[in-house]
Amino acid sequence: MLSGKARKRFGQHFLEPVWVEKVVRAIAAQPDETFLEIGPGRGALTRPLAARAKQVFAFEIDRDLAAELRGTSPPNVTIIEGDVLDTLTTSRLAPSPGPLRVAGNLPYNIAAPIMFTLADLFSSGVQIADATLMLQREVADRLVAKPGTREYGVLSVLLQHVASVEIVLKLPAGAFRPAPKVLSTLVRLRFHPPHPPVADGAVFTALVQAVFSRRRKTLSNAVRAFEKRGRTPFPGWLDGNRRPETLSVAEFARLADAYTAAGS
Repeated sequence: MLSGKARKRFGQHFLEPVWVEKVVRAIAAQPDETFLEIGPGRGALTRPLAARAKQVFAFEIDRDLAAELRGTSPPNVTIIEGDVLDTLTTSRLAPSPGPLRVAGNLPYNIAAPIMFTLADLFSSGVQIADATLMLQREVADRLVAKPGTREYGVLSVLLQHVASVEIVLKLPAGAFRPAPKVLSTLVRLRFHPPHPPVADGAVFTALVQAVFSRRRKTLSNAVRAFEKRGRTPFPGWLDGNRRPETLSVAEFARLADAYTAAGS
């Protein structure tokens, strides 16, 4: 076992052995698979993944833990030191001969950026079969939220547009040391091309972010936060008295395309 202590600034919480076994079973690694592990920490998941999979690339920001992992990991594990948001790049992953699987206990403060990074990698051509990720319960609930619910928002729409999300396992705070002040959930994301497709992905993203910044407003008022596009006549097919959180992903896509077509 590695001697590294959890560091608050990196959002580290290490999984207890009994829960490691449950997570490993849920991931179900196969001998021909290559894994990207985000935040290996002391290697609790790294070693069992390496024992079951062909190869593991582990991304660790803590240089002390990275150094210890290099000295204790089996030969099929490659430790990549640094911030995963900087080191998880298309150029690094492009040589991969086949689909990659992702696993990790994500730091709560950067979970969303990491998921969007994975989505961007998939859209750029990197073959990512799935991503089994440990998240704060609140974040997981937002990922699977339905329109009209309190949890439904920007994260729900943008990730459901490019991935299917499955709740795999729910964990208590006591599953970690030190115990976090929040509950955790293991989710599995399977990325896919944007569905429904949109004419301009940047417009779709900007629209979703803008209207949810005014989620208590009616939709016709909320779109005014959408830069200058709020000057465009509101589409007649959509009831402007609805609230932003009532729109489905497909309706957001159609609305974004209306603004793209208007060229405003």
